[in-house]
Amino acid sequence: MTRGALLVVLPGVRGVMATAGPVEITRLGGLWRVTGPWHPGLRPYLRSYVGYWEAVATPYEARLVPSGRATLLISLAEPFSQVRRLGVPDAGSGNIGSLVVGLEDRPALCTHPGGQEAIRVEFTPLGAYRLFGLPMSELTNLAVGIRDVLGPEAEVLVERMAATPDWATRFDLLDAALLARLEYGPQPTPEVARAWQLLSGSAGAIPIARIAAEVGWSQGYLTRRFTQQIGLTPKATARVLRFRHAVALLGRGATSLTEISTACGFYDQAHLNREFRAIAGTTPGQMMTSRRVEGAVALSRSANLSKTASTAGL
Repeated sequence: MTRGALLVVLPGVRGVMATAGPVEITRLGGLWRVTGPWHPGLRPYLRSYVGYWEAVATPYEARLVPSGRATLLISLAEPFSQVRRLGVPDAGSGNIGSLVVGLEDRPALCTHPGGQEAIRVEFTPLGAYRLFGLPMSELTNLAVGIRDVLGPEAEVLVERMAATPDWATRFDLLDAALLARLEYGPQPTPEVARAWQLLSGSAGAIPIARIAAEVGWSQGYLTRRFTQQIGLTPKATARVLRFRHAVALLGRGATSLTEISTACGFYDQAHLNREFRAIAGTTPGQMMTSRRVEGAVALSRSANLSKTASTAGL
C-alpha cells in the first residue's frame, strides 16, 4: 500500500512538503502533526503512528508518563539532549536520536534543544516483541538507540527517510521495514497473549491469580513468561493499566476523584494519588491543569523550557 498523492508545499514551513491525498497534516499546539492510513499488515500491532515537526524550533523539557505501549521514535532532525528515567540510578541516555522504548512503570524526563522532526510509532507490547525480535524485559524502563535494537540497517533507513521531504514516502519506507521484520519475528506464546488480553481488557482490574488459572499456568511461571514477552510483570502491568484508565477518565472530564478511584480499582483517593506520584511523578489535579499533547506533561523550569512536548518526543 502506498500513499502517493499530489504534492503541495505548506507556506512558511521550512519547505516541508505534504500530500494532498491520504496523508493529513494538522497544527496541534506547537507542532505540525502528520497522519495517514495504517498498513493492514501492521494494524494489529499498532496503537499510534504519527509524524510531526515543530512549528517554531524551541528548546523544551517534558515529563513522559507510562502508556502501556512500546515506542519506536525515528528522529529526522535534531536529537534529544537527554532522556532520563526518574527513580532509576544512572538512567540518563545522553545525546540520543532515533530510539526504542520498552514498557515503563515510572516517568521519564526528556530534554530537546529544539528543531525536532520525527515519526513516533506505538506498538502493543506483544506487537513490539514480534517486531523487535528480543525479550521485552531487556527494554523495560529504557530508551535504547535504534541500532542496538534493530541493527545497523535501521540507521540506513533513518538516513533515507530524512533525505526525503515527502511524508508519504517516509511512511512507506518505514512500513516496508516493519513488515519485513514481521516475517521472522518471534510469535508470542498463546498463554501470554491470552493473559495480556484479559489484563488489558479489564484495564488492570482482573486478579493475577484468576489470569493464571485461566491460562493453566502457576502464577510464578506466568510472571516469568509474561515479563519476558511484555516487559513488565503482570502486577506492574496492571498498575500501569489502572493508571491509564484513570487518566482517560480525567481526560473525558470526570471530576470526582472518588468516583475515578472506585471505577479504576483503587482503594481510595489517597491510593489514587500515591499511584499517580509513583507512575507519573505528578498528581491527578496537576495533570489536569498541565499542558499536554498525547500523554506528556509539559514542564517550564526556565524561560526557555516552556514549549509543549508530546510522547511524540519519545
